[in-house]
Amino acid sequence: MLEKMPPSGHLPRNVRPGLENLVYASDATEAPQSIRVESVAFDDHHPIPPLFTAEGESCSPPLRWRGVPDGAKAIVLIVEDADSPTPEPLVHALAWKTPGCDDDLIPGALTGKSAAIEGLRLGLNSFLTADWLPPDPPPGHGPHRYVFQVFAVDADAPKSEGAPDRTEVVNAMRGRVLAKGRLIGVYERAV
Repeated sequence: MLEKMPPSGHLPRNVRPGLENLVYASDATEAPQSIRVESVAFDDHHPIPPLFTAEGESCSPPLRWRGVPDGAKAIVLIVEDADSPTPEPLVHALAWKTPGCDDDLIPGALTGKSAAIEGLRLGLNSFLTADWLPPDPPPGHGPHRYVFQVFAVDADAPKSEGAPDRTEVVNAMRGRVLAKGRLIGVYERAV
């Protein structure tokens, strides 16, 4: 993904969007942080196994969320890189899942080529594909935090002909988020 960028000595090390620029921190998604997001593949703030990265099978990791409140019509899942060498976070996955309830995603569920999962609609990642963009930080750029953000919303998916992008989804969620939660996985490529 970002391997075509200049060698790490030339990357802007101080240009990282940070957690404060994620959808999770947006005023559009203000809500109680009461959803528990987990993966059997890695613990919160721990390394993502290479299997789920560009250096492995490139499939999305398994996820589980619990604590979705009554009244939720859908779940929105957004995976962003808080440490990409870009002004805005890189979107690695975007999905809208109905019904809005406690649920699990199997490995590879966010891959556009996988068999369709009932009620799951993929949105566009930063490379403008409705697919899982596996972690692939520039070598030597240090650890990157991949934030799996889950939002329970009282709204249906955005009405669009194609796959919705980050802006469209955030606008559709504005003022509609009942609860949220997140899981942070870390991945780093050596020089």
